[in-house]
Amino acid sequence: MQDSAPLVVTIGDGPLSLEQVHAVAHGEAGVALALEVGERLRVARGVVERSLERGDAIYGLTTGLGAAVDTRLAADQIAAFQQRAVRARAVGVGPCLTQAEVRAMLLVRLAGLAQGASGISPVFAETIAAMLNARLHPVVRRIGSLGEADLSPLAQVFLPLVGEGEAEFGGRVLPGADAMRAAGIAMPEFGPKDGLALLNANAESVGLAALALHEVKLALGALTVAGALSLEAYRANLSPIAADLVALRPVPSQVAGSVKLRALLAGSDLFEAGAARRVQDPLSFRCLAPVNGAALAAFELARELVEIELNGAGDSPAVLAGDDTLRSTVNFDTTALALAFEGLGLAAAHAAAISAFRVVKLMSPASSDLPRFLTRHGGSHAGFATTQKTASVLEAEIRHLALPLGPMTMPVADGVEDYAPMTPRVVEKTTEIARRLLRLAAIELVVAAEAVDLREGIRLGAGTGLAHAFIRRHVAPLDDDRPMGREYEALAERLAAGELATALEELPA
Repeated sequence: MQDSAPLVVTIGDGPLSLEQVHAVAHGEAGVALALEVGERLRVARGVVERSLERGDAIYGLTTGLGAAVDTRLAADQIAAFQQRAVRARAVGVGPCLTQAEVRAMLLVRLAGLAQGASGISPVFAETIAAMLNARLHPVVRRIGSLGEADLSPLAQVFLPLVGEGEAEFGGRVLPGADAMRAAGIAMPEFGPKDGLALLNANAESVGLAALALHEVKLALGALTVAGALSLEAYRANLSPIAADLVALRPVPSQVAGSVKLRALLAGSDLFEAGAARRVQDPLSFRCLAPVNGAALAAFELARELVEIELNGAGDSPAVLAGDDTLRSTVNFDTTALALAFEGLGLAAAHAAAISAFRVVKLMSPASSDLPRFLTRHGGSHAGFATTQKTASVLEAEIRHLALPLGPMTMPVADGVEDYAPMTPRVVEKTTEIARRLLRLAAIELVVAAEAVDLREGIRLGAGTGLAHAFIRRHVAPLDDDRPMGREYEALAERLAAGELATALEELPA
């Protein structure tokens, strides 16, 4: 039997999706340039060359950058200036981006260049594609961008093209020029605007945002399933998710959240009259649909904006081939993206809070009518008592990370650049939120499964039954006390790998 052909994402012949970014970033797919990209780039390059011949005053082409916009470049300075632009902006510090993050950044910049608005020499697109396919990964330190064009990270990722920096290739970190030679990739010759075209974009913010959303989606999905299983374990009243009651005030996110919960709980005996223990439950159970529904709505908004960024051109100045001109834009501004991710982080914090509260209430006899800390052995066993502390820490860290950075930044570039949305850090903290949210979901799933087992004789819904079976395949019931931390971590890794989402795929949409 022959191996299937390797997956290839073709750049320039259709929309680039989050899923494609994830596949390329994690080495599951290579890239190819669509046939029309070459012609598109050649046409745009012609606009640049004619502007230069006419002597037009164009930012970054015939002038300096930033505060040096008032400096007119002599003709014999232009090519060297483009290389210096890359070197001078490689000022990143701190921890390095992962291989997946570097690959996402390279892919996003390649997709942006393929739009044909940058005016870059066509060879550069071919070079970036070759770097991805050869698995050559420049070393990029993550601190240095304010989010009004990710100049520092992009300068670092393209240092090997000027024979500098470092890159990982073949399992070794090599000087940039050596890595390019080892990979058999020729260093392209820089011409007018080429350096600026590589740098003046938000490929770090957008690439890492696409990866972050993959993790957020899995985390929110797992947390919603955990909440549904907690409803079963608590024997909650399901009237708050009844379609006719939700229709009295049909907030779209609450409607969607209720639909999701009804699908997970379909077939549960909680829908039968008298099955609920109380007429009204604590808000952390009652408000699961509106809170988690709002978080999922925030995710969808962020996804929409990221996909616009993936398939747009953030260049400035941008080439308008039809007008044979280059004109300045502010398409590099990512305020909308930063605000969407701030909102997503805040929404996730709300979902985390009610998850942690449910965990605690399931362990309280006064609240759940179950044994304290869900142990049959009374005070001689700890049960899940100290798990509450881990849940509390996770919730507190998520809440702290969700605090907005705000619009205030120190003016730079001699005051010319006096505003920035800080998008890379906003995206990064959203990723950190997602990873903690996955661990909190793992804890609630295990605790809720234990509480369900203590109930005995109840009938779970279609989705909650699948979730319970999934947990029990990987985490045994807690009888005698044992170190649970490693089991929570292992389950969180399975959630991050999408295993629970896969297990629930047989549910009706």
